[in-house]
Amino acid sequence: MERPDLDNVDPAVVAYIESLEAELEQLRGRPERHAVETFEPSEPPTTINVITISAGSLAKRTPRHFYSRQRRGGMGVFDLDTPEDDPPAFLLLADAGQNLLVFTNHGRAFRLPVSELPETPVRGRGQSLVARLPFSLQTGEKLAAMLPDSGGAYVLLFSERGWVRRIRSNYLGPKMLPGTAFHDPKNGGPLVAACWSPGDGDLFLLTRQGQAIRFAEQQVPVSGCRGIRVPPDDAVITGLPVYAGSGVFLVADDGKGTIRLMSGFNANKAPGAGGKVAIKVDHVAGAVIVEESDDLFILSQLGKIIRFTAGEVPPKEGVVQGVHCISLRNDQVVAVARSQS
Repeated sequence: MERPDLDNVDPAVVAYIESLEAELEQLRGRPERHAVETFEPSEPPTTINVITISAGSLAKRTPRHFYSRQRRGGMGVFDLDTPEDDPPAFLLLADAGQNLLVFTNHGRAFRLPVSELPETPVRGRGQSLVARLPFSLQTGEKLAAMLPDSGGAYVLLFSERGWVRRIRSNYLGPKMLPGTAFHDPKNGGPLVAACWSPGDGDLFLLTRQGQAIRFAEQQVPVSGCRGIRVPPDDAVITGLPVYAGSGVFLVADDGKGTIRLMSGFNANKAPGAGGKVAIKVDHVAGAVIVEESDDLFILSQLGKIIRFTAGEVPPKEGVVQGVHCISLRNDQVVAVARSQS
C-alpha cells in the first residue's frame, strides 16, 4: 500500500505514525524471538504510582506495575493525553498513601493527597491539579516542582538564576498553612526545582546548558544563598543531594543520557562560583540520583514514556555526550524520574 500524503495532518499524529513505522522496521529486522525479549515481565502489583502532569496542570496517576520495562533506546509508550498546546512537563513517583508537596514558581507550597489525583490506564487523560489546591493561583503563578511529602531531613529549593534555600522538613508537614511562601522570586528569579536531602552531603546544581557545580550543603545559610553563577543565556533546571560515591543520571532533550559519577566531579570549596561541564549537550532536560538497580522513567513532550533499568547506562567519571535512552522523532525529552527497586 502506498503511503498517503500527511502534509496536512496534525504534527502529533504524524509523529505517532512515524514512531509506529520506525518500530515496525525494527521488528522486521529482528528475529521474532528477540522482539519478544525486548520487554521484561511486569512487576507484581504495587501502590507506587507514576504521576505525569502537564505544563498547564493536567495530572493523572497510574500504578507503576502497568509500565513494563523496555531496553534502553526503545520507543516507549504513550502516556498522559493532553491538548497540543499543553504538553507534559512533570514526572514523579509516589505511593498512593502519600501526599504531594506542590511548589509554584512564586515559591508557595501546598499539600495534596496522591489519592485525589485521577487514576487512569497508562494512556489516559488528566484532570486539573490546580483545581484541587485549596487556593487559586496568583496572576503569573504556575507549577514549578512536585515532591512526595517524605524523603529526608530538608527540602532544597532552587531558583532559575541559581539561588538555593534549605527548609527543614517539619515546616512542610501536615500543619503547614496552604500557600506558605518559602522563596522570594526577588532572590534569583522564579522557583524551578526542589528536592529532598538528608542534609549531610553536597549539593549538585545543574543548568540547561549542562554546566554544574558541587559544594557542601551545610554552607547554605538559613536565608539561602547563590549556589551557582549563571550566564544570561542559561538557567538552573535542578539540584540534587550527592556524596563522593553518588551517580547522577543526566538526560538531554534529544534522548541521550549518561550517569556522571561524582568521584570524577570535584566539589568547590564554597557556593556561588561558575559551573563546569557535566555533560556535552545543547539542552539538558533533567537529572536524578541513581543506583544501578534503580529503574529510570523518561517522559517526552508528545507524552511518550519509557522505563528501563539504570544498569543499562554506562557510568562515566568524565564528560561525555551520553548514549541513546529513548527513540524520538519530532519529539524531545521533558522530564526524568527514578524508582528504587
